[in-house]
Amino acid sequence: MAWRIESSVVRGELDNRVRGQVRGRLWFHGLPEPMAIELTGNAAPDFAGCLLEFENLDSTHPLPRDVKLVPPLAGTAGELTASRRVRIAEYDERGRPKPTDRWGNAVYLEWFSPALGRVVIESADFRVRVSAPEWSLTPEEDAARREAAEQAFLGFLGRLDEALGRAESQTPSADKPDWDEFDYENLLRESDARADKYSELLDRYMDHPDRDEIVDRLMGWNEGEDDEDAAGDEAPDAADRPPTAEELNEAAAEALENPPEPDPATEGVDWIREPDGNLTHPLSLRAFNSSMELWRATKAAGLERSGDEDVGELIAEFQVTSAKLSGALDSLAYGRNLERGAFIVAYLKRALSHLHRAQGALERVAPKAVLPEPTVERARAELFGIREEILRLMQEFRGLSE
Repeated sequence: MAWRIESSVVRGELDNRVRGQVRGRLWFHGLPEPMAIELTGNAAPDFAGCLLEFENLDSTHPLPRDVKLVPPLAGTAGELTASRRVRIAEYDERGRPKPTDRWGNAVYLEWFSPALGRVVIESADFRVRVSAPEWSLTPEEDAARREAAEQAFLGFLGRLDEALGRAESQTPSADKPDWDEFDYENLLRESDARADKYSELLDRYMDHPDRDEIVDRLMGWNEGEDDEDAAGDEAPDAADRPPTAEELNEAAAEALENPPEPDPATEGVDWIREPDGNLTHPLSLRAFNSSMELWRATKAAGLERSGDEDVGELIAEFQVTSAKLSGALDSLAYGRNLERGAFIVAYLKRALSHLHRAQGALERVAPKAVLPEPTVERARAELFGIREEILRLMQEFRGLSE
């Protein structure tokens, strides 16, 4: 996945007044000295031949712990522009994105590093100053710039393809009977690798007029279409292709009109009904409620925008645990399929790994005394309690799948 580091950038300057190179400095939150940046390539026409200076008007946070920046920040320029048209993000009181029609200009700085892969700085909250140009791109130079950026992205995409290939090679074939939990773990890893690639494609081509065609081609979803066209108008069997958007919408509408009925014999064990009528597993609801209680406590303590990486990891991993539990368990409301026992165990392992990361983050937060001790103790007890229940369910579904 791309490293997005705009929230850690205090200010910066990029100089493209020499053709074919972009050099400058970036100041990061908490670092005493700026980092030099040296890129091969040119900026987009809006600041090619210019000095770009920018300052972050929003609050900043330390770089994520797993981003290892080693100066100078060298690589190949991707798309470098100070005037990318973007939709301004808005969020509700629970921190979730909500629809908005607000648009604005953003700084968008993308480069490709041998060490980190794709790095992106994108923000509409930067104050920007661009010098007068000392030279301008010719149409031919601009076309070459765009092609070079595209080739750099495709090189990065090749690394994702390698990861996807490794995951696919470990996934058993569909005709293998009796998959076990390890087979399903490999399948989930393949799904993750495919999702990473898809997310990167959407991120880069979101506003491209041919976005869907490009994404389909690079994901390999339209392979063989030319052969089918050459062979005639015979349509492929519906079972041999993924469903279309129209088919998915029809299926969703049908499910809303005729929702399946939960198994009444397992109410309170495999499912409960929430006040809004939704069905959920008791454990996934417990994890959701506990994570939201902790999030509200951090907000009340003024930690929501503090930039404390451990607090951020604690909340994020607790919430992801809840989501993974929902994915693993909520469908049990409609009956236990014994053949799915191994899959549920594999999915529960994923929830458990996120819960362990939340526990680790909590133990790093506790000594800082930024949260009241009763809040920390409540969160610790909930995480341990949820962990014990996950382990119990894993043992139960291992027995069902034997």
